[in-house]
Amino acid sequence: MKLLYSGKTKDVYELEDGNYLLKFKDDVTGENGVFDPGANTVGLTIEGAGAAGLRLTKFFFEKLKEKNIPTHYMDANLEEATMTVVPATVFGEGLEVICRYRAVGSFLKRYGKYVKEGQALDAFVEVTLKDDERQDPPISEDALDMVGILTKEEYHTLKELTQQIAQVVKDELAKKDVELYDIKLEFGRDANNNILLIDEISGGNMRAYKDGKYIEPLELEKIIVS
Repeated sequence: MKLLYSGKTKDVYELEDGNYLLKFKDDVTGENGVFDPGANTVGLTIEGAGAAGLRLTKFFFEKLKEKNIPTHYMDANLEEATMTVVPATVFGEGLEVICRYRAVGSFLKRYGKYVKEGQALDAFVEVTLKDDERQDPPISEDALDMVGILTKEEYHTLKELTQQIAQVVKDELAKKDVELYDIKLEFGRDANNNILLIDEISGGNMRAYKDGKYIEPLELEKIIVS
């Protein structure tokens, strides 16, 4: 295998057959030892986080496959904390797409003058650039088109897929009386230029609450997959 990229929470390898292998790590994003799915730095290491993240990712990606929602997922090896995926090219140097159902995190920080913490949001979608130096700035549909990252047509596809995927996750969590506050997704283009979900769907890239209490990533995996 050839190491292509070492990220914050996983490493990406190229396999001999041209597909990619993702190796999940125990690192999670946050600051000062506190987990935060919206952070752009590794804040702490939680033993078992990688395996738990993969179990949830496998669970959700297979749900999406049943609904014919396009993803890069092929299969997963839970013992080795690895996932085999089809190659995909990211938009620009990478985008993060967030779907929000509650006003928390960076949304609340930006718009706290106009919203209350925890205020309901209607599957609000926003896009940020993966740019650590500039703290992952939000970018609008017009700006994405003007700087050549993706077309307006592609943006609408991205938004529609994001809301579809977030709804699937939200519905699955609701079966265990868990509420999804927000979720962060990543997308790319496959060899045929189709837009598809990439990366992962785990406790490390969402905020989920039960009875008003935040659920840590490892606990979320136990609740949903067990």
